[in-house]
Amino acid sequence: MPAETRLVGKALLQKVKELSHLAKRETAKQCGYVKTSTKGGTRTDLSGFYDAVLAAKGVKLDETSRDTRGKVATYKATVHKNGQLLIGSAYTKDMGLKEGDVFTIKLGYKHIHLIQEN
Repeated sequence: MPAETRLVGKALLQKVKELSHLAKRETAKQCGYVKTSTKGGTRTDLSGFYDAVLAAKGVKLDETSRDTRGKVATYKATVHKNGQLLIGSAYTKDMGLKEGDVFTIKLGYKHIHLIQEN
């Protein structure tokens, strides 16, 4: 079913209300949220359906938070059970660090300074 036949807005909310006796997957199908695979099969687009229902209810989703690149550095680290603090490769790549780079560690009050040596 083409995306342009999908119900949105008030029409979607009304149809969802009418079909409340059906399973969510069937409701999504009845509202036009079906995708065709490359092999010709069809599947229910529940993600698109839920996004449309939320949008129809006025819930704004931050589209930039959808990240298809995998994990993204959060700039937080946790001390492990063994006492080690791991700085992940995402940070070292952002800083342009290479294998063998050396740092001096200086402890402060509730902070750590890593000073790269030349």
